[in-house]
Amino acid sequence: MSPPTPATGLAPVAVALDAPDLDTALGWASAVGPYVSTVKIGLEVYLRDGADAVHRAREACGGRDLFLDLKLHDIPNTVAGAARSVAALAPTYLTVHASGGADMVRAAVDAVGDTRVVGVTVLTSLDEADLAAVGIRGPARDAVRRLSVLAVGAGARALVCSPQEVAEVRREVGDDVVLITPGVRPAGAAGGDQSRVSTPQTALANGADLLVIGRPITAAPDPGAAAREIAASLVGDRAERR
Repeated sequence: MSPPTPATGLAPVAVALDAPDLDTALGWASAVGPYVSTVKIGLEVYLRDGADAVHRAREACGGRDLFLDLKLHDIPNTVAGAARSVAALAPTYLTVHASGGADMVRAAVDAVGDTRVVGVTVLTSLDEADLAAVGIRGPARDAVRRLSVLAVGAGARALVCSPQEVAEVRREVGDDVVLITPGVRPAGAAGGDQSRVSTPQTALANGADLLVIGRPITAAPDPGAAAREIAASLVGDRAERR
């Protein structure tokens, strides 16, 4: 199955709605909905506001794709139960940690129907020293490649990797797997707590399908204007490359 194609004029961006309260998250969703393909509900918002956050964010953004970023990681039976508990919300994407193993990834895949299970490889906040400290055999690009192959082999139809590894992952898994890249920052933007980063244009050129962008949009004085500006640069750039 081929990756989904964003509607005409929408940027392939998932805006991270990591807000301190639900009203703020919904305001952001409404502001960015005209410009991006996806909004992302993460662990903080989901644990605080529950399924209501998913339903209301989907409505606020105009029915864009919903990325439920829970990064499930437990024994297969527990992950299967957790995945079943959110399957009725029909998110487009649901994340699990690929490091939980093939059986765990497969358990999530079997539990959620049409939702794309996304294998999270190596968090973009980790650098080489961090990987060594937790006992993950590096360098990061090799760890990401191993986990990508494992997750796809277990049925994941999407992967999260940093923009610095996305070209290698694309060569490894082919064109039918959606590659999602956090750690994306417009030129000149602060890196925040991300270690392995690049610009949106570079990530797309290297093979990413969907870019996760949070604070460069949501921390802007006008999130809608920030999303519009990023979207204009990306949609125009993609059209030129075609």
